[in-house]
Amino acid sequence: MIQLPRLYPILDAGCFPNTDALLAAAEELASAGCTLIQYRNKGGNARVMLDQARQLIRRVNPRPVEQDAARVGPPATLLSRHSITLIMNDRADLCLAADFGGVHVGQDDLSVESVRKIIGPDRWLGVSTHNPEQLAEAGLTSADYLAIGPVFATSSKANPDPVVGLEGVRRARALTRKPLVAIGGITRANAASVIEAGADSVAVISDLVRNPRKSAEEFFRILR
Repeated sequence: MIQLPRLYPILDAGCFPNTDALLAAAEELASAGCTLIQYRNKGGNARVMLDQARQLIRRVNPRPVEQDAARVGPPATLLSRHSITLIMNDRADLCLAADFGGVHVGQDDLSVESVRKIIGPDRWLGVSTHNPEQLAEAGLTSADYLAIGPVFATSSKANPDPVVGLEGVRRARALTRKPLVAIGGITRANAASVIEAGADSVAVISDLVRNPRKSAEEFFRILR
């Protein structure tokens, strides 16, 4: 079973004026100590997404990390090649093309098992859920982690699903032993309550856009 960091930043290309700003934010998150970052681009075409994804790899993982084979254990996973695990939102094909460490899919994307066949066993695979039924179903798949949300009202989606609240996080925790990510309207002001409700990790978009390094460091202090 994988172990998620407390903070799961999502870099949404729509929150930045250009690629340079997106990449600068990624560097700041990396310098703050983030080890898992999701790249999301709902408005870009495949060529733009792949270009941005490859630039992200070069910025936050400029060189393969030297690994002690005895420490990693046989066989060493693909994820051990990079110091920061980058997750591609939605697109399994672009995950492979950019050499990302995993994919995160929603309810309207390819099925979990279809994505698993594409990316293989070594890359991480996460799936979004919005109610107990979806979460229970996802728990039976090969997904490495499950996401539940939106926990609070969010502006990151045009047509968000109904808010599940902290009680929804508690119900989700009771339904699965898989690592659980909470998402939706999570800020430094409410993140601790989400972890207390049972989430292993909080996915954050908007509250990391401004001063990403400082904001991430504050999240780490709060979630310690």
